[in-house]
Amino acid sequence: MRIRQWFVTALLIGAVLLGGCSSQGSSPTASPSAAATTAQASPAPVATPTPANTPTSGMAGLRRLQGKATIEMVVKGSAIVIEVNGDDAPVTAGNFVDLVNQGVYNGLAFHRVIRQPEPFVVQGGDPQSKDPNFPIAQLGTGGYTDPATNAPRYIPLEIKPEGATEPIYGQTLADAGVSDPPVLKHERGAVAMARSQFPDSASSQFYFALADLAFLDGSYAVFGKVTSGMEVVDQIEQGDRIETAKVTAGLENLQAAQ
Repeated sequence: MRIRQWFVTALLIGAVLLGGCSSQGSSPTASPSAAATTAQASPAPVATPTPANTPTSGMAGLRRLQGKATIEMVVKGSAIVIEVNGDDAPVTAGNFVDLVNQGVYNGLAFHRVIRQPEPFVVQGGDPQSKDPNFPIAQLGTGGYTDPATNAPRYIPLEIKPEGATEPIYGQTLADAGVSDPPVLKHERGAVAMARSQFPDSASSQFYFALADLAFLDGSYAVFGKVTSGMEVVDQIEQGDRIETAKVTAGLENLQAAQ
């Protein structure tokens, strides 16, 4: 039994590290390999380096969420309610709330749904999926581009360890030499940002955790949790679309870009 658990964990970690990467490095890490699921025809291309982001330059012009916000996302006619946590992940939470408020997620597809060999993630948020003719097997490489500047938006990896007053930016907790667990953990219903193997490469793609995924803690930025509608998440299939996503509370906590 221990051998099987080790194999499954290794398989899922490999899926996270190998798939869904773009030439800009904006795609998610939580992408399946061909061995991990039959839902996709093949893993996405290997990533190339992202634009150089540092903990300071990578946050220039980004909005932050100070406090909490509530998002209502409708899929298959049913609501998924997400509590977004700006207290412990202000940049990641601010990015998500800002994109929701702009209507970026409306009409986008969930392109990766991994439930085998064990429940893993439901992932969406690739802007390329707005085009219904874009092949779903090729999704996972897109990120948000600001229409005002025509420039891609990346956000730094942001993880706050327990007992810390501020998050760590641009590094996993292991790379930062931190042994404490993160405040926001990959528990069932957690909402986190997908990225390539480069820490500061998250953009618009996100995923729901379908189970407790402790092996991802400290490596990927959780920024919220499902408070209602997890049964809807459990029924999402590859190709299902976000009908609408809107901020229902806490928009006043979204700060202007600095």
